[in-house]
Amino acid sequence: VQLQASGGGLVQAGSSLTLSCAVSGRTVSSYAMGWFRQAPGKEREFVATISWRSRGNPDYADSVKGRFTISRDNAKNTVYLQMNSLKPEDTAVYYCASGPPWATGLGEYDYWGQGTQVTVSS
Repeated sequence: VQLQASGGGLVQAGSSLTLSCAVSGRTVSSYAMGWFRQAPGKEREFVATISWRSRGNPDYADSVKGRFTISRDNAKNTVYLQMNSLKPEDTAVYYCASGPPWATGLGEYDYWGQGTQVTVSS
């Protein structure tokens, strides 16, 4: 199983970015797919997920709710994270991850992408 994240970059506050996570070796529609992020000096944290526990509905961290949207394209076997109204505090390395259908917490995801840097300037 391989996950390839892309789409990060340097943007100004208020801008938008879309991250992509191309998956091989696992069907995105059959597993939990999530996005996590890690800022310098901080622990990796949950951002968004689509999992069986959420009954296929997206679930978001409070800090991104209403601004970020997770989605998946089953035909392309790819998961996306649309990020709008970006803030400097969104600056982090963003990781996509895949886990068993019931996965929710960070420790339950068993495959991770390499991460893509998102930097939001004020």
